[in-house]
Amino acid sequence: MNIFKKIYNYRELLKSNVKKEIRGRYKNSILGILWSFLNPLLQLAVYSIIFGALLASGDKTYHIYICVALIPWTYFTTAITQSAFTVIGNADIIKKVYFPREILPISVVTSGAVNFVISTIIILAFVLGSGLGLTKYILLYPVILLVQYVLLLGISFIVSSITVYFRDLEHIIGIILMAAFYGTPIVYKLEQLPANLQVLMQINPMTHLINAYRDIFYYQRMPDLKAIGILFAGSVVITIIGYFIFKKLQKGFAEEL
Repeated sequence: MNIFKKIYNYRELLKSNVKKEIRGRYKNSILGILWSFLNPLLQLAVYSIIFGALLASGDKTYHIYICVALIPWTYFTTAITQSAFTVIGNADIIKKVYFPREILPISVVTSGAVNFVISTIIILAFVLGSGLGLTKYILLYPVILLVQYVLLLGISFIVSSITVYFRDLEHIIGIILMAAFYGTPIVYKLEQLPANLQVLMQINPMTHLINAYRDIFYYQRMPDLKAIGILFAGSVVITIIGYFIFKKLQKGFAEEL
């Protein structure tokens, strides 16, 4: 409970950091926050053209199928990549001023969530524009987002603290995320894989999150609540473990930086 008390006491700093992360993402950019829409749209166009010809099989809604998965995946990869650098990037402040170091990865994940919510407008635009419309299942969007947020928080605690001592992790993370992209059903359907690979893919937490987002937006049906519940429990465990790793390693941040 001590972490919640510290975050509450430094809530203004957390708000300031979140705003700084959001502004920093578009610093010196002419289009500013419009990149929240342009980035996923450009990626969507590329993947739709490249993989659409190979995997779409005449599916006219394939671009929506990718869009619903690509935007939460972008939140996932961006949060992890930025978390790996957040402690190192704030070295000067850490060495001069005391504040709960946990605020740094929390700020990254939270600012990413804000950006993700803004980008979700793209999903809504495609779904409504295609005539699919919206259903009551969209009410589960905050629940799925919460699960993803908790999962990212745990991963961010781990990577942000370990990277201080092992700088090569920044580069390793990029390779892992690139491999994970193809190990997640973003541009293809899980059913297209052999049965043994489908079972293997269930280990990937993003598989369940992507499926859940697709269920509420694309297929417009109830997502697998059991899978989401298990994932949430696992994410809480990862966050607790990640927090204790961060708490243990943060004692040497100033010396290492």
